Amino acid sequence: MLRKFAILLLAGCALQAQAKVDAAQAARLGAELTPLGAERAGNAAGTIPAWDGGITSAPAGYQSGMHHPDPYAGDAVQYVVNSKNLGQYQALLPDGLKALLQKQPEYFLRVFPTHRSASAPQRLYEAAKQNAQGAELIAGGNGVDGVAAGTPFPIPKDGLEAIWNHIMRYRGDQIHFVTNQAAVLSNGSYNLLKLDRNIYFVYGRDGMTPKDLSNTLFYYKYQVVAPAKLAGSALVVQETLDQVLAIRKAWRFNSGERRVRRLPMLAFDTLQPDTNGMATADMVDSFNGAPERYEWKLLGKKEMLVPYNSYAVHQEGIPYETILKDKTVNPELLRYELHRVWVVEASVRKGFSHPYSKRRFYLDEDSWQILAADLYDKNGALIGLQESHAINYYDVPMFGSTLETVYDFPGDRYFADGLDNNEPMYDFNAKLAPVDFTPQALRREGN
Repeated sequence: MLRKFAILLLAGCALQAQAKVDAAQAARLGAELTPLGAERAGNAAGTIPAWDGGITSAPAGYQSGMHHPDPYAGDAVQYVVNSKNLGQYQALLPDGLKALLQKQPEYFLRVFPTHRSASAPQRLYEAAKQNAQGAELIAGGNGVDGVAAGTPFPIPKDGLEAIWNHIMRYRGDQIHFVTNQAAVLSNGSYNLLKLDRNIYFVYGRDGMTPKDLSNTLFYYKYQVVAPAKLAGSALVVQETLDQVLAIRKAWRFNSGERRVRRLPMLAFDTLQPDTNGMATADMVDSFNGAPERYEWKLLGKKEMLVPYNSYAVHQEGIPYETILKDKTVNPELLRYELHRVWVVEASVRKGFSHPYSKRRFYLDEDSWQILAADLYDKNGALIGLQESHAINYYDVPMFGSTLETVYDFPGDRYFADGLDNNEPMYDFNAKLAPVDFTPQALRREGN
Protein backbone atom coordinates (compact mmCIF):
# COMPACT_ATOMS: atom_id res chain seq x y z
CA MET A 1 0.00 0.00 0.00
CA LEU A 2 2.80 2.43 0.89
CA ARG A 3 4.57 1.64 -2.37
CA LYS A 4 1.35 2.25 -4.31
CA PHE A 5 0.83 5.56 -2.52
CA ALA A 6 4.42 6.60 -3.28
CA ILE A 7 3.94 5.83 -6.98
CA LEU A 8 0.74 7.88 -7.07
CA LEU A 9 2.43 10.74 -5.26
CA LEU A 10 5.36 10.75 -7.68
CA ALA A 11 2.96 10.63 -10.63
CA GLY A 12 1.07 13.60 -9.22
CA CYS A 13 4.30 15.54 -8.75
CA ALA A 14 5.36 14.76 -12.32
CA LEU A 15 2.00 15.95 -13.62
CA GLN A 16 2.40 19.23 -11.76
CA ALA A 17 5.98 19.69 -12.94
CA GLN A 18 4.90 19.25 -16.56
CA ALA A 19 2.23 21.94 -16.36
CA LYS A 20 4.45 25.03 -16.58
CA VAL A 21 6.22 26.37 -19.67
CA ASP A 22 9.52 28.22 -19.68
CA ALA A 23 9.98 31.94 -20.19
CA ALA A 24 10.84 31.55 -23.88
CA GLN A 25 7.58 29.73 -24.55
CA ALA A 26 5.57 32.23 -22.50
CA ALA A 27 7.11 35.08 -24.51
CA ARG A 28 5.35 33.76 -27.61
CA LEU A 29 2.02 34.87 -26.11
CA GLY A 30 1.10 38.23 -27.59
CA ALA A 31 3.69 37.71 -30.36
CA GLU A 32 3.25 34.89 -32.90
CA LEU A 33 0.57 33.53 -30.56
CA THR A 34 -2.45 35.51 -29.42
CA PRO A 35 -2.64 36.34 -25.69
CA LEU A 36 -4.79 33.22 -25.14
CA GLY A 37 -2.49 30.92 -27.11
CA ALA A 38 -4.01 30.74 -30.60
CA GLU A 39 -1.97 31.10 -33.78
CA ARG A 40 -2.10 34.80 -34.56
CA ALA A 41 -1.45 34.31 -38.30
CA GLY A 42 -4.05 33.17 -40.78
CA ASN A 43 -3.74 29.93 -42.72
CA ALA A 44 -1.77 29.44 -45.91
CA ALA A 45 -4.89 29.23 -48.07
CA GLY A 46 -6.13 32.61 -46.85
CA THR A 47 -9.45 31.11 -45.77
CA ILE A 48 -8.71 31.84 -42.10
CA PRO A 49 -7.56 35.41 -41.45
CA ALA A 50 -5.07 36.62 -38.87
CA TRP A 51 -6.43 37.49 -35.43
CA ASP A 52 -6.46 41.28 -34.99
CA GLY A 53 -7.94 41.54 -31.51
CA GLY A 54 -11.47 40.40 -32.24
CA ILE A 55 -14.53 42.53 -31.56
CA THR A 56 -13.54 45.30 -29.14
CA SER A 57 -16.43 47.72 -29.68
CA ALA A 58 -20.14 47.37 -30.39
CA PRO A 59 -21.67 48.10 -33.79
CA ALA A 60 -23.10 51.59 -34.32
CA GLY A 61 -26.46 52.04 -32.66
CA TYR A 62 -26.02 49.31 -30.08
CA GLN A 63 -27.10 50.14 -26.53
CA SER A 64 -26.76 48.01 -23.42
CA GLY A 65 -29.82 45.83 -22.98
CA MET A 66 -30.39 45.28 -26.69
CA HIS A 67 -30.10 41.94 -28.42
CA HIS A 68 -26.73 41.92 -30.11
CA PRO A 69 -26.95 43.14 -33.72
CA ASP A 70 -25.14 41.01 -36.27
CA PRO A 71 -21.90 42.76 -37.31
CA TYR A 72 -21.59 40.37 -40.24
CA ALA A 73 -25.17 40.52 -41.54
CA GLY A 74 -23.90 41.65 -44.94
CA ASP A 75 -21.81 38.53 -45.50
CA ALA A 76 -22.86 36.27 -48.36
CA VAL A 77 -22.99 32.49 -48.05
CA GLN A 78 -19.78 31.06 -49.55
CA TYR A 79 -21.11 27.55 -50.04
CA VAL A 80 -23.60 25.06 -48.62
CA VAL A 81 -22.76 21.60 -47.28
CA ASN A 82 -25.47 18.95 -47.39
CA SER A 83 -25.91 15.18 -47.71
CA LYS A 84 -25.33 15.33 -51.47
CA ASN A 85 -21.90 17.00 -51.42
CA LEU A 86 -20.80 15.71 -48.01
CA GLY A 87 -17.87 13.78 -49.45
CA GLN A 88 -16.28 16.99 -50.65
CA TYR A 89 -16.17 18.50 -47.16
CA GLN A 90 -16.17 15.54 -44.77
CA ALA A 91 -12.54 16.09 -43.71
CA LEU A 92 -13.63 19.46 -42.28
CA LEU A 93 -16.56 18.15 -40.23
CA PRO A 94 -16.89 16.54 -36.80
CA ASP A 95 -18.11 12.94 -37.08
CA GLY A 96 -21.35 13.85 -35.32
CA LEU A 97 -22.10 16.61 -37.81
CA LYS A 98 -21.46 14.27 -40.73
CA ALA A 99 -23.86 11.76 -39.17
CA LEU A 100 -26.51 14.45 -38.68
CA LEU A 101 -26.29 15.48 -42.35
CA GLN A 102 -26.65 11.84 -43.42
CA LYS A 103 -29.50 11.15 -41.01
CA GLN A 104 -31.43 14.32 -41.90
CA PRO A 105 -31.01 14.84 -45.67
CA GLU A 106 -32.95 18.12 -45.55
CA TYR A 107 -30.44 19.62 -43.11
CA PHE A 108 -27.56 21.72 -44.42
CA LEU A 109 -24.74 24.00 -43.32
CA ARG A 110 -24.48 27.57 -44.55
CA VAL A 111 -20.78 28.40 -44.59
CA PHE A 112 -19.78 32.06 -44.35
CA PRO A 113 -16.46 33.96 -44.43
CA THR A 114 -14.38 33.39 -41.31
CA HIS A 115 -14.18 36.20 -38.75
CA ARG A 116 -11.93 35.74 -35.73
CA SER A 117 -14.19 37.84 -33.54
CA ALA A 118 -13.34 36.41 -30.11
CA SER A 119 -11.99 38.90 -27.57
CA ALA A 120 -11.52 39.28 -23.82
CA PRO A 121 -10.53 42.06 -21.39
CA GLN A 122 -6.88 43.12 -21.46
CA ARG A 123 -6.30 42.08 -17.86
CA LEU A 124 -7.12 38.50 -18.79
CA TYR A 125 -4.55 38.56 -21.56
CA GLU A 126 -1.95 39.65 -19.02
CA ALA A 127 -3.10 36.99 -16.56
CA ALA A 128 -2.80 34.24 -19.19
CA LYS A 129 0.86 35.08 -19.78
CA GLN A 130 1.55 34.82 -16.06
CA ASN A 131 -0.45 31.59 -15.84
CA ALA A 132 1.69 29.97 -18.53
CA GLN A 133 4.60 29.88 -16.07
CA GLY A 134 2.62 29.54 -12.84
CA ALA A 135 -0.42 27.30 -13.34
CA GLU A 136 -0.26 23.72 -12.08
CA LEU A 137 -2.56 20.75 -12.31
CA ILE A 138 -3.27 19.29 -8.87
CA ALA A 139 -5.25 16.38 -7.42
CA GLY A 140 -4.28 14.10 -10.30
CA GLY A 141 -5.45 16.65 -12.83
CA ASN A 142 -8.79 17.32 -11.13
CA GLY A 143 -7.92 20.83 -10.01
CA VAL A 144 -5.74 23.81 -10.93
CA ASP A 145 -3.51 25.83 -8.62
CA GLY A 146 -1.53 29.05 -8.96
CA VAL A 147 -4.14 31.02 -10.93
CA ALA A 148 -7.03 33.38 -10.17
CA ALA A 149 -8.05 34.70 -13.60
CA GLY A 150 -7.44 34.07 -17.28
CA THR A 151 -6.69 30.99 -19.36
CA PRO A 152 -4.69 28.70 -17.06
CA PHE A 153 -2.75 26.85 -19.79
CA PRO A 154 -2.54 29.05 -22.90
CA ILE A 155 0.11 26.71 -24.34
CA PRO A 156 -1.42 23.31 -23.48
CA LYS A 157 0.64 20.16 -23.60
CA ASP A 158 -2.13 17.61 -23.00
CA GLY A 159 -5.87 17.12 -23.08
CA LEU A 160 -6.39 17.87 -19.39
CA GLU A 161 -4.83 21.30 -19.70
CA ALA A 162 -6.93 22.04 -22.77
CA ILE A 163 -10.23 21.03 -21.13
CA TRP A 164 -9.41 23.14 -18.07
CA ASN A 165 -8.96 26.09 -20.41
CA HIS A 166 -12.59 25.61 -21.43
CA ILE A 167 -13.87 25.09 -17.90
CA MET A 168 -12.10 28.23 -16.60
CA ARG A 169 -12.56 30.53 -19.60
CA TYR A 170 -13.85 34.06 -19.01
CA ARG A 171 -17.63 34.57 -19.13
CA GLY A 172 -17.98 37.91 -17.36
CA ASP A 173 -18.07 38.71 -13.65
CA GLN A 174 -21.79 38.22 -13.13
CA ILE A 175 -24.78 37.66 -15.40
CA HIS A 176 -28.56 37.75 -15.09
CA PHE A 177 -30.44 36.30 -18.04
CA VAL A 178 -33.72 34.63 -18.99
CA THR A 179 -33.72 31.78 -21.51
CA ASN A 180 -35.89 28.90 -22.66
CA GLN A 181 -35.07 25.27 -23.26
CA ALA A 182 -36.93 22.52 -25.08
CA ALA A 183 -36.68 18.77 -25.62
CA VAL A 184 -37.93 18.32 -29.19
CA LEU A 185 -39.27 14.78 -29.57
CA SER A 186 -39.22 12.60 -32.68
CA ASN A 187 -42.73 13.75 -33.66
CA GLY A 188 -41.65 17.41 -33.42
CA SER A 189 -43.56 18.15 -30.22
CA TYR A 190 -41.99 20.06 -27.32
CA ASN A 191 -42.75 22.20 -24.30
CA LEU A 192 -40.78 25.32 -23.49
CA LEU A 193 -39.28 25.67 -20.04
CA LYS A 194 -38.43 29.29 -19.18
CA LEU A 195 -35.67 29.85 -16.63
CA ASP A 196 -34.57 33.04 -14.86
CA ARG A 197 -30.83 32.56 -14.33
CA ASN A 198 -28.05 34.21 -12.36
CA ILE A 199 -24.31 33.46 -12.28
CA TYR A 200 -21.69 35.06 -10.02
CA PHE A 201 -18.16 34.17 -11.08
CA VAL A 202 -15.42 34.02 -8.47
CA TYR A 203 -12.60 32.93 -10.76
CA GLY A 204 -11.67 35.68 -13.19
CA ARG A 205 -12.84 38.66 -11.15
CA ASP A 206 -10.61 41.73 -11.14
CA GLY A 207 -8.27 41.77 -8.13
CA MET A 208 -8.79 38.11 -7.26
CA THR A 209 -5.88 36.04 -5.93
CA PRO A 210 -5.56 32.24 -5.79
CA LYS A 211 -6.08 32.35 -2.03
CA ASP A 212 -9.28 34.37 -2.45
CA LEU A 213 -10.89 31.65 -4.58
CA SER A 214 -11.43 29.30 -1.63
CA ASN A 215 -11.84 26.45 -4.13
CA THR A 216 -14.78 28.19 -5.82
CA LEU A 217 -15.25 28.81 -9.56
CA PHE A 218 -18.73 30.34 -9.55
CA TYR A 219 -22.23 30.37 -8.06
CA TYR A 220 -25.28 29.56 -10.18
CA LYS A 221 -29.01 29.87 -9.58
CA TYR A 222 -32.14 29.48 -11.64
CA GLN A 223 -35.86 29.80 -11.01
CA VAL A 224 -38.53 28.33 -13.26
CA VAL A 225 -40.77 31.06 -14.73
CA ALA A 226 -43.00 28.91 -16.97
CA PRO A 227 -44.97 26.71 -17.41
CA ALA A 228 -47.23 27.68 -14.54
CA LYS A 229 -47.31 24.20 -13.01
CA LEU A 230 -43.53 24.34 -12.44
CA ALA A 231 -43.15 28.08 -11.78
CA GLY A 232 -41.27 28.94 -8.61
CA SER A 233 -39.14 25.79 -8.48
CA ALA A 234 -35.48 26.76 -8.21
CA LEU A 235 -31.92 25.45 -8.00
CA VAL A 236 -28.72 26.79 -6.46
CA VAL A 237 -25.24 25.45 -7.27
CA GLN A 238 -21.94 26.28 -5.62
CA GLU A 239 -19.29 25.18 -8.15
CA THR A 240 -15.96 24.11 -6.69
CA LEU A 241 -12.66 24.27 -8.56
CA ASP A 242 -11.37 20.91 -7.31
CA GLN A 243 -14.48 18.72 -7.10
CA VAL A 244 -12.50 15.79 -5.76
CA LEU A 245 -11.44 17.86 -2.77
CA ALA A 246 -14.96 19.23 -2.25
CA ILE A 247 -17.89 18.13 -4.39
CA ARG A 248 -20.24 20.57 -6.04
CA LYS A 249 -23.01 21.63 -3.67
CA ALA A 250 -26.56 21.93 -4.99
CA TRP A 251 -29.97 22.59 -3.46
CA ARG A 252 -33.39 22.47 -5.09
CA PHE A 253 -36.55 24.30 -4.03
CA ASN A 254 -39.71 22.48 -5.06
CA SER A 255 -42.63 24.91 -5.37
CA GLY A 256 -45.14 22.11 -4.74
CA GLU A 257 -43.53 20.95 -1.50
CA ARG A 258 -42.45 24.47 -0.46
CA ARG A 259 -39.16 23.16 0.87
CA VAL A 260 -35.45 23.15 0.04
CA ARG A 261 -33.63 19.84 -0.39
CA ARG A 262 -29.89 19.22 -0.68
CA LEU A 263 -29.17 17.20 -3.81
CA PRO A 264 -26.83 14.26 -3.09
CA MET A 265 -25.28 14.42 -6.56
CA LEU A 266 -25.54 16.81 -9.50
CA ALA A 267 -22.50 15.88 -11.55
CA PHE A 268 -21.07 13.48 -14.09
CA ASP A 269 -23.80 11.22 -15.55
CA THR A 270 -26.69 12.49 -13.43
CA LEU A 271 -29.44 13.37 -15.89
CA GLN A 272 -30.43 17.00 -16.17
CA PRO A 273 -34.10 17.50 -15.30
CA ASP A 274 -36.52 18.44 -18.10
CA THR A 275 -34.22 17.24 -20.90
CA ASN A 276 -36.14 14.00 -21.57
CA GLY A 277 -32.99 12.07 -20.71
CA MET A 278 -30.92 13.67 -23.45
CA ALA A 279 -28.37 15.56 -21.36
CA THR A 280 -26.21 14.59 -18.40
CA ALA A 281 -25.10 17.08 -15.75
CA ASP A 282 -21.57 17.32 -17.16
CA MET A 283 -22.92 18.34 -20.59
CA VAL A 284 -24.02 21.78 -19.39
CA ASP A 285 -21.79 24.33 -21.15
CA SER A 286 -20.56 21.44 -23.35
CA PHE A 287 -18.46 20.11 -20.45
CA ASN A 288 -18.23 21.07 -16.79
CA GLY A 289 -17.09 19.68 -13.48
CA ALA A 290 -14.34 17.29 -12.47
CA PRO A 291 -12.61 15.52 -15.38
CA GLU A 292 -11.75 12.48 -13.24
CA ARG A 293 -13.96 9.92 -15.02
CA TYR A 294 -12.15 10.30 -18.33
CA GLU A 295 -8.70 9.87 -19.81
CA TRP A 296 -7.95 13.00 -21.81
CA LYS A 297 -5.91 12.99 -25.00
CA LEU A 298 -4.90 16.04 -27.04
CA LEU A 299 -5.18 14.97 -30.68
CA GLY A 300 -3.83 18.23 -32.07
CA LYS A 301 -5.28 21.13 -34.00
CA LYS A 302 -7.37 21.04 -37.18
CA GLU A 303 -9.18 23.38 -39.55
CA MET A 304 -12.88 22.56 -39.29
CA LEU A 305 -16.32 23.90 -40.09
CA VAL A 306 -17.91 24.84 -36.76
CA PRO A 307 -20.76 27.04 -35.48
CA TYR A 308 -19.44 30.60 -35.12
CA ASN A 309 -20.73 34.18 -34.94
CA SER A 310 -24.27 32.86 -34.52
CA TYR A 311 -25.90 36.28 -34.32
CA ALA A 312 -28.71 35.40 -36.76
CA VAL A 313 -30.30 32.78 -34.48
CA HIS A 314 -29.91 35.19 -31.54
CA GLN A 315 -31.87 38.12 -33.01
CA GLU A 316 -34.79 39.64 -31.15
CA GLY A 317 -38.34 38.67 -31.97
CA ILE A 318 -37.80 35.37 -33.80
CA PRO A 319 -40.64 33.02 -32.77
CA TYR A 320 -39.27 29.93 -31.08
CA GLU A 321 -41.28 27.71 -33.40
CA THR A 322 -39.29 29.23 -36.27
CA ILE A 323 -36.06 28.05 -34.61
CA LEU A 324 -37.19 24.63 -33.37
CA LYS A 325 -37.99 22.51 -36.40
CA ASP A 326 -39.11 18.87 -36.28
CA LYS A 327 -35.73 17.13 -36.49
CA THR A 328 -33.17 19.91 -36.18
CA VAL A 329 -32.75 23.56 -35.39
CA ASN A 330 -33.66 25.66 -38.45
CA PRO A 331 -30.50 25.61 -40.62
CA GLU A 332 -31.54 28.89 -42.29
CA LEU A 333 -30.71 30.65 -39.01
CA LEU A 334 -27.34 29.00 -38.35
CA ARG A 335 -23.87 30.10 -39.42
CA TYR A 336 -20.77 27.94 -39.85
CA GLU A 337 -17.22 29.16 -40.44
CA LEU A 338 -13.82 27.58 -41.00
CA HIS A 339 -11.74 27.85 -37.82
CA ARG A 340 -8.78 26.13 -36.23
CA VAL A 341 -9.85 24.04 -33.27
CA TRP A 342 -8.05 21.96 -30.68
CA VAL A 343 -9.31 18.35 -30.79
CA VAL A 344 -9.51 16.67 -27.38
CA GLU A 345 -10.69 13.09 -26.92
CA ALA A 346 -12.09 11.88 -23.61
CA SER A 347 -12.39 8.12 -22.96
CA VAL A 348 -13.96 6.67 -19.82
CA ARG A 349 -11.35 5.46 -17.38
CA LYS A 350 -11.27 1.89 -16.15
CA GLY A 351 -13.43 1.53 -13.06
CA PHE A 352 -15.77 4.37 -13.99
CA SER A 353 -19.01 4.44 -15.97
CA HIS A 354 -20.77 7.01 -18.11
CA PRO A 355 -23.43 6.81 -20.87
CA TYR A 356 -20.80 8.30 -23.18
CA SER A 357 -17.79 6.01 -23.27
CA LYS A 358 -16.03 8.52 -25.50
CA ARG A 359 -16.45 12.16 -26.37
CA ARG A 360 -14.44 14.10 -28.91
CA PHE A 361 -14.43 17.84 -28.22
CA TYR A 362 -13.59 20.64 -30.65
CA LEU A 363 -12.30 23.75 -28.83
CA ASP A 364 -12.05 27.14 -30.50
CA GLU A 365 -8.39 28.20 -30.53
CA ASP A 366 -9.30 31.86 -30.00
CA SER A 367 -11.57 31.49 -26.94
CA TRP A 368 -11.31 27.89 -25.64
CA GLN A 369 -15.08 27.58 -26.02
CA ILE A 370 -16.11 24.04 -26.97
CA LEU A 371 -17.95 24.43 -30.28
CA ALA A 372 -18.87 20.79 -30.97
CA ALA A 373 -18.61 17.33 -29.45
CA ASP A 374 -19.05 13.84 -30.91
CA LEU A 375 -20.86 11.49 -28.50
CA TYR A 376 -20.25 7.71 -28.41
CA ASP A 377 -22.13 5.08 -26.38
CA LYS A 378 -20.75 2.27 -24.23
CA ASN A 379 -20.26 0.09 -27.30
CA GLY A 380 -18.29 2.76 -29.15
CA ALA A 381 -21.12 3.66 -31.53
CA LEU A 382 -21.59 7.30 -32.53
CA ILE A 383 -24.97 8.28 -31.04
CA GLY A 384 -25.02 12.06 -30.82
CA LEU A 385 -23.72 15.52 -31.53
CA GLN A 386 -23.46 18.51 -29.21
CA GLU A 387 -22.98 22.04 -30.56
CA SER A 388 -22.51 25.51 -29.07
CA HIS A 389 -23.62 28.37 -31.32
CA ALA A 390 -21.61 31.29 -29.98
CA ILE A 391 -21.27 35.04 -30.40
CA ASN A 392 -18.94 37.71 -29.05
CA TYR A 393 -20.85 39.89 -26.59
CA TYR A 394 -20.48 43.67 -26.50
CA ASP A 395 -21.07 44.95 -22.93
CA VAL A 396 -18.30 42.64 -21.78
CA PRO A 397 -15.81 41.44 -24.40
CA MET A 398 -16.48 37.72 -24.15
CA PHE A 399 -17.08 34.90 -26.62
CA GLY A 400 -19.72 32.41 -25.49
CA SER A 401 -22.68 30.34 -26.59
CA THR A 402 -26.11 31.83 -27.25
CA LEU A 403 -27.71 28.49 -28.16
CA GLU A 404 -26.66 24.95 -27.24
CA THR A 405 -28.00 21.79 -28.86
CA VAL A 406 -27.72 18.05 -28.24
CA TYR A 407 -28.83 15.64 -30.98
CA ASP A 408 -29.81 12.11 -29.95
CA PHE A 409 -29.49 9.96 -33.09
CA PRO A 410 -31.13 6.72 -31.82
CA GLY A 411 -34.11 8.67 -30.47
CA ASP A 412 -34.40 10.89 -33.55
CA ARG A 413 -34.77 13.93 -31.28
CA TYR A 414 -32.82 16.87 -29.87
CA PHE A 415 -32.51 19.24 -26.92
CA ALA A 416 -32.02 23.00 -27.27
CA ASP A 417 -31.08 25.46 -24.51
CA GLY A 418 -30.48 29.21 -24.55
CA LEU A 419 -33.50 30.45 -26.53
CA ASP A 420 -33.56 34.15 -25.64
CA ASN A 421 -35.05 35.88 -28.66
CA ASN A 422 -38.16 37.09 -26.85
CA GLU A 423 -36.65 37.71 -23.42
CA PRO A 424 -34.74 40.60 -21.80
CA MET A 425 -31.11 40.55 -22.85
CA TYR A 426 -28.18 39.47 -20.67
CA ASP A 427 -27.32 41.87 -17.86
CA PHE A 428 -23.59 41.73 -17.15
CA ASN A 429 -23.94 44.38 -14.40
CA ALA A 430 -26.53 42.58 -12.29
CA LYS A 431 -26.28 43.28 -8.56
CA LEU A 432 -25.28 39.85 -7.28
CA ALA A 433 -23.22 38.52 -4.38
CA PRO A 434 -22.32 35.07 -2.98
CA VAL A 435 -24.99 35.49 -0.29
CA ASP A 436 -27.61 35.27 -3.05
CA PHE A 437 -26.57 31.67 -3.79
CA THR A 438 -27.31 29.83 -0.55
CA PRO A 439 -30.10 27.45 0.50
CA GLN A 440 -31.33 30.19 2.83
CA ALA A 441 -31.67 32.61 -0.09
CA LEU A 442 -33.48 29.92 -2.07
CA ARG A 443 -35.92 29.43 0.79
CA ARG A 444 -36.55 33.16 1.18
CA GLU A 445 -37.19 33.67 -2.51
CA GLY A 446 -39.55 30.68 -2.63
CA ASN A 447 -41.80 32.01 0.10
